[in-house]
Amino acid sequence: MNKVLVERILSAGQTIQIAQGDLTTETTDAIVNAANEYLLHGGGVAWAIVRGGGKIIQQESDEWIRVHGAVSHAHPAWTSGGNLPAKYVIHAVGPVWGDAQSTSASGNEDDKLAAAVNGSLEVADELKCSSISFPAISTGIFGFPKERAAKVMFSAIEDYFSKHGSGIKLVRLVLFDETTINAFREVWSMAHNHYPLSINH
Repeated sequence: MNKVLVERILSAGQTIQIAQGDLTTETTDAIVNAANEYLLHGGGVAWAIVRGGGKIIQQESDEWIRVHGAVSHAHPAWTSGGNLPAKYVIHAVGPVWGDAQSTSASGNEDDKLAAAVNGSLEVADELKCSSISFPAISTGIFGFPKERAAKVMFSAIEDYFSKHGSGIKLVRLVLFDETTINAFREVWSMAHNHYPLSINH
């Protein structure tokens, strides 16, 4: 069972949590897959999701691409959860870290990651989900710096709920490895040290 490490309630009423564990075992209504634009689920989080959920997830993904074309950052795809506990898998395309150091592209990856988070929450609301779990999008093979990703994701989540009426009550970030957990918790503490945190030991 995944372990909730910290949580707090946003001003709009949603609970946001950081948890340690396996995204594929989440019982939230939807989980977010860190996907590529063609929904070829061959590695990382995507591979684990298809392994757990079964071939139906890849089949539905292939059909999505056939009908809609490549997936953009701002408009994630979605499929059923197959054999997973979650009812839906929302396939969000995060940015590949690369050119943000150049002046012309500076900050572009941040915008794309924020768009992927915002789009995932929009899809979850369209699907009438009351809970959703995210991985640390783009921080694996896509190379997005973990601390920077944490800042962008936390900000995007809070920004979404401040601007939208939403049926989502719970947002959980499910992280697997200690390096990612430590990075996200550090950013969380820096951003929210004036809020009471609920910490489960």
